[in-house]
Amino acid sequence: MNGKHVADGIERRSGVSLWRQIADRILQSIAAGDFAENAALPPEVALAERYGVNRHTVRSAIAALVQDGVLRAEQGRGTFVLSRKRLSYPIGARTRFSTGLQGQASERHIVLLSSSVEPASRRVAEALGLARGSDVIRLETRGEADGKPVSRASGWFDAKRFAGIDVAMAETGSITASLKRFGIDDYLRQSTVLSARHADASDLADLDLQPGGIVLVTIAVNMTPDGRPIQFAEARFPAERVELKLSAL
Repeated sequence: MNGKHVADGIERRSGVSLWRQIADRILQSIAAGDFAENAALPPEVALAERYGVNRHTVRSAIAALVQDGVLRAEQGRGTFVLSRKRLSYPIGARTRFSTGLQGQASERHIVLLSSSVEPASRRVAEALGLARGSDVIRLETRGEADGKPVSRASGWFDAKRFAGIDVAMAETGSITASLKRFGIDDYLRQSTVLSARHADASDLADLDLQPGGIVLVTIAVNMTPDGRPIQFAEARFPAERVELKLSAL
């Protein structure tokens, strides 16, 4: 493998299929503005040479991106870039799903996928100020905008203080509205940790991603204005559809 192929990020022993890596490189090039809307991609043979793979591998990557609505293939003309504007999701002192996407999507809601009561792990207990092993309610949710999944989250709440929050969430489709039923009219983001990784099998299915897709991960603690922690959450966002916009907490 020559230096150009290394620079383009293709790793044959990474555990991620070559076609998926090439698809990711094309996505990154589009996001970086290397290809304008409706611009033609280089021919398959040129891409195959660039990445050091055969044309069949490049063709698989392009086919996946066509299926995802990133590219448009025209018989006899080539492959073209479609408009692919990502949603901008703000992370700040008051992070809210519905208002955060206001003006970017006409329909926004959160679906409760499942709920359970479980003993708090060390990480959850420390975040919520509970004794390890205390009962917590775990909510598994998916955020949707204009019919597309844009987030997948796991959230934990003190089971004693928030008994029934799963019912409230199922009825309201909103964490904010659910917390109001417990007398919490406002809450703030205490902390947020950001990272990125390849989506696991569950997130691939729930976020409708192709194998090898990237998710942006936020691990956060929300608190009442007087500083009492109320929610610990881990959320995953599909990088191809969402960008995270940070503001001061």
